[in-house]
Amino acid sequence: MNIIPSIFNQKKISYTVLGGAENPSKVLMNVTCIVLCENGNMLRSRVLENLLAKGFERIIMIERKAPGVSAQQLSHQFPTVRFLYILEEGVTSGEMLNIAVAESESKYILVVHEEMCAENFDFDAHTAKRLSEKNVFCVVPRLFSNAMQKLPVEFEPSAENSIFKVEILNGSKDYRPTLYSASLAGFYDREKIIMLGGFDYTITSEYWQKLDFFFRSWLWGEQTIIANCFDLFYMDQIPDEDQSADISYLRFYLKNLLPVFAADHGKIPSSSFLAFKAHSSCGFVESLRQFRDACRWTEKNKYRFKTDAVNLMQNWNQNEADKF
Repeated sequence: MNIIPSIFNQKKISYTVLGGAENPSKVLMNVTCIVLCENGNMLRSRVLENLLAKGFERIIMIERKAPGVSAQQLSHQFPTVRFLYILEEGVTSGEMLNIAVAESESKYILVVHEEMCAENFDFDAHTAKRLSEKNVFCVVPRLFSNAMQKLPVEFEPSAENSIFKVEILNGSKDYRPTLYSASLAGFYDREKIIMLGGFDYTITSEYWQKLDFFFRSWLWGEQTIIANCFDLFYMDQIPDEDQSADISYLRFYLKNLLPVFAADHGKIPSSSFLAFKAHSSCGFVESLRQFRDACRWTEKNKYRFKTDAVNLMQNWNQNEADKF
């Protein structure tokens, strides 16, 4: 496994950029809308017309394929939209966001999936202002299926018999905390994404990469909350995720569950190697290499830690919605 990255968007991924040379004629908010495109959408023109009417400072559409004839046509039809096409295989949604965030310049980022931008998409400058006033790292929307079924968006970290787990809750209080965004959709502070280092490309599991990013944000003093004024609609259920405790989980464990907070900084005690080895499916030499890499990464970022996993879970309910 590669060395834990120390800077934002450290991995260089090949991609093609089309369009985006012109500025939008109507800008109503300092927000870049990043659209994750997972499947080819025959209604993309309608989606883009809907997004352009909202007054975003920039619209970036990103997907994992080479641009074809239709891509060239879209870039001419919508010259203010920047289309990014990733040419490499195996790129995760988190890495796609790293690339798109690096391409943006706005203070805030709205992340959506393409299928969320059709008929029911109703994000405007007033909503952006309300969300930005919360001054948090990420505001997560309420998610609904096309049949108006409410999808889970509230997650709480916990431990049972010293085993980390994520509880799914069903709260209704406005601005309640959540561990992460289930679909990555949300309203983000761009500077904080970069400060946090973005998504770790060495974690290849989409699920554990996402948890690593958001768990790190909580350990480093940032917050993610749910806003009842912010709704997005899926055409279907959120796809099932592979949550297997594989090699990606080990890196998540090293970076987020092993560090302890002491006085004013985080550190990984040398004595915790035995605890890690007990969780590791690797041999002794590889386990020691990974452990030392995590120790170096934690030492480099030690003053960014504001708490540790144990305290975060014990005090989770103190992240009350009332303060927002």
